[in-house]
Amino acid sequence: MKETKQPLKQTRDLTKMALCLAFCCVTAYISFPLPFTPGMVTALTLALGVTAFVLTPKQTLMVVGAYVLLGAAGVPVFVGGTAGLGKLFGPTGGYIWAWLIAFPLLSALKGDTPDFKRYALLDIFIGITVTDLGGILQMVQVMDITWYQGFIMAVLPYIPGDVLKCLLAAFLGVKINRSMR
Repeated sequence: MKETKQPLKQTRDLTKMALCLAFCCVTAYISFPLPFTPGMVTALTLALGVTAFVLTPKQTLMVVGAYVLLGAAGVPVFVGGTAGLGKLFGPTGGYIWAWLIAFPLLSALKGDTPDFKRYALLDIFIGITVTDLGGILQMVQVMDITWYQGFIMAVLPYIPGDVLKCLLAAFLGVKINRSMR
């Protein structure tokens, strides 16, 4: 009996990971620019939050890593349909690098029982904070701007939308996890 359960679990896990990767790739196209910053508003961070809530930390790292590798290889999966190493090492690449830390960490801290409040607070305080820290660090370095300018360009305009996306990701994460039990 155990022999049939293991391949089924592996198939289920790989399917969840593939769906999360596809969700990330598709939502990266749902984005729009802001006139005063090289960053874009995107639905991708919503997909990354959902990914962290429905997968294990290792699976989340693998999905985010695969996403970064696809974009680095030239597949247009980065925000706004962009790709390439230039994107990873440009002004907004810090966000992408930070996702490799933020979302596996979010997954590791989510707990065993789906809980909207916990998910939302973790995504707001871990997901947003780590992502924005990576974004501001690279933007300040690449654009040779002050920390204040970096905060105004890389963090401040995104906070309201990011909080809403965290709430939606928490809601979806709870619903998905409960339906899979």
